[in-house]
Amino acid sequence: MKGIVGWVDINNNFSEENVNKMANSFSGSYEKNNSGIHKSKNVRLINRNFSAYGENKYIQPVTLEKPGSGRFTIIYMGSIFNKEEIEKKLLKLGIKIHSKNESELVLKSFFKWEEDFLNEFNGVFSIAIWSDLKKELFLARDKIGVKPLFFYEYETGILFSSQLKVLLSNAKVKPLIDENSLKEIFFIGPGRTPGNGIIKGIKELLPGEYATFNFKNKLKRHTYWKLKAKDFTDSFSVSVEKTRFLIEDSIKRQINIKEPLCCLLSGGLDSSIVSKVIADNLKDKNLEPLTTYSVDYYNNEKYFRKNIFQPTEDKDFISIMVNYIKSRHKIITISNGNLANALYEATIARSLPGMADIDSSLLLFCKEIKKDFNVAFSGECADELFGGYPWYHNKDTLFEEAFPWSSSLKIRKSILKKGLLKDADEYVYQRYKKTVDNVDKLP
Repeated sequence: MKGIVGWVDINNNFSEENVNKMANSFSGSYEKNNSGIHKSKNVRLINRNFSAYGENKYIQPVTLEKPGSGRFTIIYMGSIFNKEEIEKKLLKLGIKIHSKNESELVLKSFFKWEEDFLNEFNGVFSIAIWSDLKKELFLARDKIGVKPLFFYEYETGILFSSQLKVLLSNAKVKPLIDENSLKEIFFIGPGRTPGNGIIKGIKELLPGEYATFNFKNKLKRHTYWKLKAKDFTDSFSVSVEKTRFLIEDSIKRQINIKEPLCCLLSGGLDSSIVSKVIADNLKDKNLEPLTTYSVDYYNNEKYFRKNIFQPTEDKDFISIMVNYIKSRHKIITISNGNLANALYEATIARSLPGMADIDSSLLLFCKEIKKDFNVAFSGECADELFGGYPWYHNKDTLFEEAFPWSSSLKIRKSILKKGLLKDADEYVYQRYKKTVDNVDKLP
């Protein structure tokens, strides 16, 4: 798995053993020629990358000189979907990009626009840039927070990484949890409060945030983007046209035909739309038909019981889509035993307790797909954007002052020793209230 990790220390007091442990603690395999360690006074920057598209897109760390400002080094993970537009804009300003390495594009954009460069990007990313001259670290996370970025501040420095467990491989970070950590796991889970790293002392940069760390002012955090509420004035037909354009554009921008790709197809609206757009794109380019994958479970037809989240089995809708887009479809069937056995591994992969058998199912599913493909597309967040969850259609739940999944803590409390975690309801309510208060809204 690709990722970044860095360490800044005022006293240049590094344990190379800890540096190597962090470098080697990323899960999965990575391309050695696309990975590296930058070592200079006060800083260690590490990149671990798996080059999905077979090109030197992510060779890192990258160090460039900015005239009059000294040397800057970047480690970066993610993708800039509007890179061609950014490159043309920079070229008009006299700045040329010499390689396909996105790190060069990101760093030169930073040189030109400083922190405002983040608003130029359409993409998902975690970025770290070190200035040799200023002795300052710049950290940033994409607007929606698709790519994670955790950090741990201590008296004389800071550690940061795109993976929580990588920080735990450094002896400076103690694997401790407190009462609030347990409340997050048992009462907010499978989600968690944005910015909360669960492990004591570990925090997370928020979506749409950047931060600077220097030896004078330590860490300063700034919001560069926030979702704004606006009056809706479009007609139905204009709404349809805009929605179609935005969805298709977001999918097409992420297609790279240099590497074979596949789609996860559950038969739901999001995966069906993604699969249809990609199948059409491949057909237009006279490429091989799209391969789609779905997951099933042994004896599912015998034991399936409908519920408010899944009123029917997936297979009928999958068949409709496979026939419609003419994809090569493969079904991965998982046993209950394997699902249970993978629970521990799935928790390690996530770094935290998550969604139990949903996580282990996804892990086993992806392991099978990985045998044939490095790149898989999946529809995500359609339920959030388009009202797919059942609580959007239940007024009692929708207008209740609570997270729908934590509106009643009775079952959650029942598995804990009585009195172990006090004020659970108040904790969850305060997290809910802070979330709602932070959301922009119209009168």
